[in-house]
Amino acid sequence: MTLYKISAFSRLGQVSIKALRLYDQRGLLKPAKVDADTSYRYYSVEQLPQLHRLLALKSMGFSLEQIGQLLHENLSLEQIQTMLKFKQAELQQQLVETQVRMAAVDAHLKHLKEERAMPTYEVILKSVEPIHVISVRDTIAAYTAVGQLFGELNAYLSQKPGYAPTAASLSAAIWHDAEYREKDVDAEAVIVVPEGLDDKNENTDRFEIKSLTGIESAAAVIHRGPYLTLNQAYAAITQWIEDNGYEIVGPNREVYLHGGAEMNNPTYVTEIQFPVAKAAA
Repeated sequence: MTLYKISAFSRLGQVSIKALRLYDQRGLLKPAKVDADTSYRYYSVEQLPQLHRLLALKSMGFSLEQIGQLLHENLSLEQIQTMLKFKQAELQQQLVETQVRMAAVDAHLKHLKEERAMPTYEVILKSVEPIHVISVRDTIAAYTAVGQLFGELNAYLSQKPGYAPTAASLSAAIWHDAEYREKDVDAEAVIVVPEGLDDKNENTDRFEIKSLTGIESAAAVIHRGPYLTLNQAYAAITQWIEDNGYEIVGPNREVYLHGGAEMNNPTYVTEIQFPVAKAAA
């Protein structure tokens, strides 16, 4: 059996000496012989198929630990198929994420070409955690009338013993209609409250203290400026949803990060969130 020094074997296998030493340390590809006096590693050509299989698995994205399982553990065909299917699903998710990034880059390039400036609004995908809120939901005359619902909530909370608004007391409006309405809007106003706050032994038919469900995948955009110009942010986010192949799958939210009662205050900061999922092909 002809043996090759590590440098020669690295040329045969088209892999670096550093990588061969690492594979030896991890037990993935041990040398055919190690000289007891010099500690030189020697490999045989019969080891090239094993090296190629190792490199093939590595090119699929398997970790060295997973490669060790696939190479040396007595896995059944079913177990090997399961590992490959998991890797297939992982790569598919990475492909989807890459396509989303490509679409974002394409959109920015298009905007730069047409407008000669970066977009005013940047839309991102994010998950939204559940939050503990007090809520009131009603049909209101128009979107701008949601302030009445917040007025009711604040009046109710002001009577709660020990409750005091904090910096974490964010508020949000949730719009339950499937499309824009000129009147008779199905609106819900919520304010974040401590989890210890409850409504026991009180007449709260009008109000509900609950855990507001999170959103697994939300398209979100930040609007800086008065509420009266929110339509600009809505136009940007709905266009993004369409351009990137998503569909809206639930009520959208307006989270008031910095705001108040004035409709035309230029210092306000609002986040618009739409729950989305990939549209069917």
